[in-house]
Amino acid sequence: MLRKLTALLLAALLLLSLPAALADSLLDTVMARGKVIIATEGAWAPWTYHDFDSDELMGFDVEVARAVAACLGVEAAFVECPWESILMGIDSGMYDIAANGVEVTDERSEKYDFSFPYAYLRTALIVRADNDSINAFEDLAGKKTANSAGSTYALTAEGYGAQTLVVSTLAQTLDLVISGSADATLNAELSFYDYMKEHPDAPLRIAALSEEATQVAIPVRKGEENASFLAAIDGAIQQLRADGTLKAISEKYFETDITAAQ
Repeated sequence: MLRKLTALLLAALLLLSLPAALADSLLDTVMARGKVIIATEGAWAPWTYHDFDSDELMGFDVEVARAVAACLGVEAAFVECPWESILMGIDSGMYDIAANGVEVTDERSEKYDFSFPYAYLRTALIVRADNDSINAFEDLAGKKTANSAGSTYALTAEGYGAQTLVVSTLAQTLDLVISGSADATLNAELSFYDYMKEHPDAPLRIAALSEEATQVAIPVRKGEENASFLAAIDGAIQQLRADGTLKAISEKYFETDITAAQ
C-alpha cells in the first residue's frame, strides 16, 4: 500500500510541475518532463509483478514499456494501481499510458486511441478440474465468475450471462474457482499456463478457448494534441518488432512469441 501511495504522489507531483505552455502537446510534455508516466497493476504475473527476492517491478508489460520509453529517449515512470483505476487515470491525465495487457475493444476504442498491437491473446475459460457443467462460453449463463472489475474478461463473462465476483489478482481469481466460490474465470491463456507451472497440482482446467486472438496495445487519450505522442509510440513498437526486442521479451516471460500477429 505504501509503495502504491508513493507512486501516486510521484505521478501527481510530475503533473503539477509541467509548464503550462506545454499542456497542448502530450509528446512535448513527455519530452520536456523526461519521463512517461505509465499505469500498471504490479500484481499480474508474468505481465506486471514484483520479483519475490528483490521486490523489483518486472514482467512482460513492464519491459515492453521500458523499451518504448527508451526509444522515445525518456525514463519510464511506473505508477501502480488497481486495474479499475488505470483507464480512469488516463482519462484524468494522471497517467500518460498504461502497460497492463490492455486489450483493444470497440467500446474502449470510442474513448481511447490505441497504438499498434504489441501482443496477441486468446481468452481461456477456466474451471475446476471436476466441473463438468461448463464446457463452452455459452455455459456461463447464470454462473458466477471471478475477474477484475471492468476488465475485458469480466465484460465478456457478463455478456454470456454470468455474475462477476470482483477480485484484484490472478491468484485470488483462481483461488475462488478452486474453492468453489466462483464457477469459472476468464483470463489470458498464457497467464493460466504460467500459473500452472508454479502450481502444477492445482485442480483447474481450460474448458474452452476463444477462436480469435485479441490485440494488446497501449491506450492514449483521444485528442489531436495527443496524435504526435501516439505516432511516436507506434514508431517505437515498429522498431522493437523489427529488431527482435518484442520477440525476445515475450520468449523470456512466456517461452513463446505472443507478439506475432495471429
